[in-house]
Amino acid sequence: MPQIVVLPHATLCPEGAVIEAPAGMSVCDALLENDIEIEHACEKSCACTTCHVIVREGVESLNEPEEKEEDLLDRAWGLEATSRLSCQAILDKEDLVVEIPKYTINQVSENH
Repeated sequence: MPQIVVLPHATLCPEGAVIEAPAGMSVCDALLENDIEIEHACEKSCACTTCHVIVREGVESLNEPEEKEEDLLDRAWGLEATSRLSCQAILDKEDLVVEIPKYTINQVSENH
């Protein structure tokens, strides 16, 4: 089972974490199942950017992003070359290191 090293995030995972999840599971589901409450405002339907993560190591082991995901990522806060929507990033057999960005664009929680 691949490991996901989650780098520290001030509110969601202050100490960081190392979790395991089966290949075939999304990064978002793996985080949520391990009590890392990453936002997922569209209920994991690839319609927002609230579950955006930056894959610091292991990005090549994930499935290729589809065009819809790439289009949405263009609107994500703190976009980097290895950014993915965690609801669309499917684990394979390799370990990952992920960073949850400091901010997210969530118009519902921001009262817009």
